[in-house]
Amino acid sequence: MFSEVYYLVRSKIDGSYLVAHPKANNGPGYLLMFREYFDALSYLKAHAADLADKFGVESLPGSQLKGLLNRWGFVGVGMVQDPLLPRIEFLSLQ
Repeated sequence: MFSEVYYLVRSKIDGSYLVAHPKANNGPGYLLMFREYFDALSYLKAHAADLADKFGVESLPGSQLKGLLNRWGFVGVGMVQDPLLPRIEFLSLQ
């Protein structure tokens, strides 16, 4: 996980990351991550086409993942397996 590069969706307006709240709470949530740049773009176009221009996709080396999760206080990550359905695998921090 540390040697890979992940792709994140980030707001151009306020700099916040795209997160998921699988239990419909308003807490910090799970950071959504994509294995490929084009998967992140596909997710945006499929589920938020009218807002896609307000978001950007950025890369994150796996070695920086833990620091980002701690800094933003995320519960864990949501690895998007299929951006069109979407199918997401949630992993909590321990």
